[in-house]
Amino acid sequence: MFGQVVIGPPGSGKTTYCKAMQEFLTALGRKCAIINLDPANDTLPYMCDVDISTLITLSDVMENLKLGPNGGLIYCMEYLEKNFDWLQHELAKVEGHYVLFDCPGQVELYTHHNSVKNIFGKLTKMDYRLAAVHLVDSFYCCEPSKFISVLLTSLSTMLQIELPHVNVLSKADLIEQYGKLTFNLDFFTDVLDLSYLLEHLQDDPFFSKFKKMNKALVGVIEDYSLVCFVALNIKDRESMLRVMQSVDKANGYVFGDLEERNIQTLMSCAVGAEFEYEKIKNIREKYMDTGPEEEDIEAQLKNLL
Repeated sequence: MFGQVVIGPPGSGKTTYCKAMQEFLTALGRKCAIINLDPANDTLPYMCDVDISTLITLSDVMENLKLGPNGGLIYCMEYLEKNFDWLQHELAKVEGHYVLFDCPGQVELYTHHNSVKNIFGKLTKMDYRLAAVHLVDSFYCCEPSKFISVLLTSLSTMLQIELPHVNVLSKADLIEQYGKLTFNLDFFTDVLDLSYLLEHLQDDPFFSKFKKMNKALVGVIEDYSLVCFVALNIKDRESMLRVMQSVDKANGYVFGDLEERNIQTLMSCAVGAEFEYEKIKNIREKYMDTGPEEEDIEAQLKNLL
């Protein structure tokens, strides 16, 4: 069975993504099921097939154990890990479906704590072919310091979770709502030379005091060279398709026999045969303010494609 574990910080759009992706995949003919693993999410916009609230809820934990929201979520995940047989039994009801796991929005669960990692590990041993879809609000591209923080969080999550990973810049249609980006969109999606971000940090009186630390943090990200992003606007079909193709490649669905495929499609996915401009043109043209010179360059690129 194939599926996605949808993770990310609070407010990044995980639940909205699950609803939109379920509708998108269903329209393509895939039998799709949503598994809600967020014990704090009591207002679901979709019909989930398995709901952790039937096992445990955050409100009950906070009330009975006198824990705060962060400690309560950690307790809930530890409880789910110890009662994994419940999840295994519930998942048997959706056997043969493509599954979307809607996960909690506490970052520490994916960067430090082991319960979520262990749960995913047990699912993998059950022959679930999973890919982690890590959503990050594209708002963080507006400031170099925030983007570096997001890169560190994404890298830490990738190393901790130990699953095939697709990092997604969500809400891409609002990407310049808080101001024009310092660099072109592909700088952020492909995570190009971060030394340029360091130069902008030095211009800030506060961050200039931490020049050596900033350089070391950027060095860690570049040494691993693992993080890149796919821009997503869930209202745009082409954008959804691009994310779906990235996830299908990550979890191996594209190489399976569940849908009709041809050798050209498989080879294109295997080698990543796609022009770089094609990856960002839809978001860039619709939602970003480009000047006359940039428009001329983009016109030339289109003629080359």
